Amino acid sequence: MTTGQYPLPRPRPRPASRGRRWLIVAVAGSIIAAAGAFLITHALLARSPSLPAGALVIPANVGTAMPTPAVAPTAAPLAASQPTRIEIPALGVSAPMTILGLGDDGTVQVPPLNNHNLAGWYKGSVTPGQQGTAVILGHVDSYTGESVFFNIKTLKAGDQIKVVRADGSIAVFAVDGVQKVVKATFPAEAVYANTTYPSLRLITCGGPFDKASGQYLDNIVVYSHLIN
Repeated sequence: MTTGQYPLPRPRPRPASRGRRWLIVAVAGSIIAAAGAFLITHALLARSPSLPAGALVIPANVGTAMPTPAVAPTAAPLAASQPTRIEIPALGVSAPMTILGLGDDGTVQVPPLNNHNLAGWYKGSVTPGQQGTAVILGHVDSYTGESVFFNIKTLKAGDQIKVVRADGSIAVFAVDGVQKVVKATFPAEAVYANTTYPSLRLITCGGPFDKASGQYLDNIVVYSHLIN
């Protein structure tokens, strides 16, 4: 939920090494809000008596450790092709994709809040299916209802995520697990660093909400790897 931008750490390209590109996070001081923080302005808070309750509750089985694939990924990487749609069958999600870059202040842009069924691929990451880590961001909700990534915290290992690509191919990923992280200690380098296999991470927010700062205090990160 936001009226502005994701205050992500500022990822920047690192020189390639053995064909692998990494994203490094430049952090000045402590990270106050990171990776998909959905901000709400005080004006918006004043107009609404309460938050949608669903985003505040994180399933008990969602831990704080970074999930890893149960078996070593073996799917061959795909050539670069921009994503056009994301489908999550277990959640009934079928959403168009937009392309997100960095704003003037170095934070990652977000999809328009008034379009609940829209996700965004961060173009500073690899395209889904390429070797490395692709990153897709989505809103959790707004005061007018649930948004595209409202239920990603309920995904389980083995659930599929399908990304339709501009070249007509579909990159199919299997969920490894879901992680909840406190924004104040967000493991940015671990989340954004490129893997040695094609991986996809979905990011939204949830957990406790701090009215004083206008932020959810946690992020939800879904980890997955290419299977087809």
